[in-house]
Amino acid sequence: MLYQNLARPVLFRIGRGDAERAHESTLRWLVRLSEQRQARNALIKLNQLHAPVTVCGIPFPNPVGLAAGMDKNGVAVGAWPALGFGFAEIGTVTAQPQPGNPKPRMYRMPRSQGIVNRMGFNNDGAQALAARLAAAPAVNCPLGISIGKSKAVPLEGAIEDYLQSMRFLYPFADYIAINVSSPNTPGLRQLQDAGALRALLGALRAEGVRLAAGRAERPVLVKIAPDLTEPAMAQLLEVCLESGVAGVIATNTTLGRDGVDPGEDAVAAEPGGMSGRPLTMVSREIVRFVHRETGGRLPIIGSGGVMTADDAQAMFDAGASLVQFYSGLVFNGPAVVRRSVRRFKKTAHRPGATAHS
Repeated sequence: MLYQNLARPVLFRIGRGDAERAHESTLRWLVRLSEQRQARNALIKLNQLHAPVTVCGIPFPNPVGLAAGMDKNGVAVGAWPALGFGFAEIGTVTAQPQPGNPKPRMYRMPRSQGIVNRMGFNNDGAQALAARLAAAPAVNCPLGISIGKSKAVPLEGAIEDYLQSMRFLYPFADYIAINVSSPNTPGLRQLQDAGALRALLGALRAEGVRLAAGRAERPVLVKIAPDLTEPAMAQLLEVCLESGVAGVIATNTTLGRDGVDPGEDAVAAEPGGMSGRPLTMVSREIVRFVHRETGGRLPIIGSGGVMTADDAQAMFDAGASLVQFYSGLVFNGPAVVRRSVRRFKKTAHRPGATAHS
């Protein structure tokens, strides 16, 4: 409760309640932590709980990770294992550097424990991220990198745009996440359509073989939207299986607004994707659907509405092999990571991890 009673009220007052400024302040603190090797290593020893799983051929020290969006430019990669995370996914990054959408573009809903954002893939670009990672000390946990389409690139040029990002970042990633589901880049979700997705994944898999140069390929995972109909989702999963992708991340933010406290309807009316508690049951049921529809053949990273250790365990029970926190970290603080790992260790029945380890 220390975070909720002391740290969170201070963070939520930064910039007169500006959620993005609070985010930036937190990242600056974590960058400083990344640079303090002794303090960082001491925290890793203190916070890293041993609950190893192997998913997509990658050994994870524990199955609780950081979702994309928190550290878009990979500035604090050394800090995430110090908070107890078993892996971190940075990005989403695009081939072209871009400022994202106009500010303000991130809004908190404290009573609903939700966040609305329309960031628009603001990032320094794939080449800059590659240079930063090349200069950074070794990361003490597996690193996923989420790549998306540059806003200035039309859909017809999307494949080459993703390939450019992949070429820059492949050497630094333990896995590559393909973001075709953000609602904040115009037209991006059209890449979830069967034909477009098949072409994109085919090109990425072929490039992965080339970049691996005879060594093991980096796993490619697809991040899916929570707003697809079941038939559309089933078709998407069929394409994923045909294309030989390593797994899926379920889910991205939603355009829906169910589950919002009526007192926060004005904030919820802001355009953008919503994450947090209102998404909990939606994402969990999609994880369950993916696991059932694929017969457990596609490993799943459960993301979206994972707010507590109970939520994380419910994701595992639904079929997830790994889980990710974003809004849960914002509202409940870093202690939720250790609580989730402890809960995982205590629970004998781990369908997701057992199926894919």
